[in-house]
Amino acid sequence: MTDLPTTFPDTAMAETLIDVRDVSKSYGSVHALGGVDFRLAGGEVVGLVGHNGAGKSTLMNVLSGAVQRTAGSFRYAGAEMDAWNAAKAQLNGLRCVFQELSLCANLSAAENTRVIHRQLRGPGWRGRARQLISQALDDIFPSHGIDPNAKISELSIGSRQMVEIARAFTETDIRVRCVILDEPTSSLGHQATEQLLAYIRSAAARGVACILITHRLNEIIAVCDRAVVMVDGRIIAERSTRGLSRSNLVEMMGGIEATHSRIAYGETRRTGVVQIAHPGVDRADRPVMASAGEIIGFAGLDGHGQRERLRSIFTSINRAGKTPAAYVAGDRGLEGVFGLWSIADNLTIRSLNALQRAGFVSADAARSLASSWSSRLKVKAPSIETPILSLSGGNQQKVLFARALASDAEVIFLDDPMRGVDVGTKQEVYQLIRAEADQGRTFVWYTTEMEELNNCDRLYVFREGRAVEEIRGDDISHARILEASFGGAHG
Repeated sequence: MTDLPTTFPDTAMAETLIDVRDVSKSYGSVHALGGVDFRLAGGEVVGLVGHNGAGKSTLMNVLSGAVQRTAGSFRYAGAEMDAWNAAKAQLNGLRCVFQELSLCANLSAAENTRVIHRQLRGPGWRGRARQLISQALDDIFPSHGIDPNAKISELSIGSRQMVEIARAFTETDIRVRCVILDEPTSSLGHQATEQLLAYIRSAAARGVACILITHRLNEIIAVCDRAVVMVDGRIIAERSTRGLSRSNLVEMMGGIEATHSRIAYGETRRTGVVQIAHPGVDRADRPVMASAGEIIGFAGLDGHGQRERLRSIFTSINRAGKTPAAYVAGDRGLEGVFGLWSIADNLTIRSLNALQRAGFVSADAARSLASSWSSRLKVKAPSIETPILSLSGGNQQKVLFARALASDAEVIFLDDPMRGVDVGTKQEVYQLIRAEADQGRTFVWYTTEMEELNNCDRLYVFREGRAVEEIRGDDISHARILEASFGGAHG
């Protein structure tokens, strides 16, 4: 990460902005929050961590007024808030960036800005809204390249996330006092992530408090004043981030982080048939090759053609019809989840042919498959019949990953599959991918997280839409990837 400001505000003396006591939230017999005490001072940055389903997003929804607490007290800027809702939160300068983006897809970035700023009205409101969001984008994400007049549906998921974040920091006559960010970097590339973290610190220096919910623990350590850990709807630990290490934070979460040891290229079976042989667009573009049992990574700066190549290869294989393939989409909201369906229906949709008995889909076989893979991925839900949208974002992502693994696919394409997944589950999934690869499955994996690239046998580094370098086994390193990304000696 780039250097961030190391001088943190003295939040011990700052005004208490948010003070909740013994807050609970229940959905019938399910207790999402069970007696939470939480305090946030003005200008403080607090990191909220925990495994999927720990209650982090529920607490955020209560604080932002998106859902009503079942019990407990809520004080904001010293005043008791008996009836707290999203409208009051907005009027009091509290904003929220949801993990599942809340932008209207058929509106532009400027028009979406108008949605939260009712003061923008009368002749010329569109121009003022455009100027507002453009300035915020420029301040947070320099060189973002986003057209504020383009419809949100026309933007990439990373650009949509930038717009959502920038909108939360826009101000008219109401000063922004607190911004809650739920997995804000999950769809951002390395550069945009660094820009956001730096902006969070600069906003804190101006007195804007932030709550950062993320599974990227290095971000918590880099930018937050305090780390707060949630487990099963309760806060179980909190600590200043001064001197805090990643392993300390993992221990606070109640688990020991698995050590990752690379299996050197060639040590495992790599004698399977070639399953992917995708030509480059020109002589400067390396052809992408993969044999059965390989884990291939697509690396490089975000937006340099990795996702497009991933889709192109997947489409080619499907058209050929010789090798079964599955795709885990990076944008689960638009391309992955069937929102009105249950966990079981979402998980088994890719396997309907295999579940047929005498020409009909067997309900028992489908239920057995869904139960097995839901258990293997540790999807946290009352049952497999639970509506998928009632799950946390990370648990929804587990279902999509399970859908691909439960299928007959011999090649699985992964487009940022760990978005919003907790650190413990990530380690388990890495081991599962390796085990599946050892059984002959091929994985093509795009991610901007170095930790995930370390699990690959080979990498293709992309620059300006082309695969400019291939890196194998023990040669894979962050420095080597960055060198190739920017056109270094090997690029």
